Amino acid sequence: MTEELLEKAKEFEGRTLSHMSTSDRVAASREAKSLILSINEIYKETKDSNLMDVMKSLTEKKRKIEKRLKGTPLV
Repeated sequence: MTEELLEKAKEFEGRTLSHMSTSDRVAASREAKSLILSINEIYKETKDSNLMDVMKSLTEKKRKIEKRLKGTPLV
């Protein structure tokens, strides 16, 4: 199960963010959240530092996606 999650996480990190529609970005953000939460459940039991590194990189990519979704605030 852990290997499966890590494989999905690696595939997610390899995707490009360019030329995504808004709905694609929303779906990607939700997928990232799901992966992070799933990996976190395993991390709670094992305390494996590799899992923490994967969660950090997924969170960084998720933040970039969400930043693009929110856009710049109009003043």
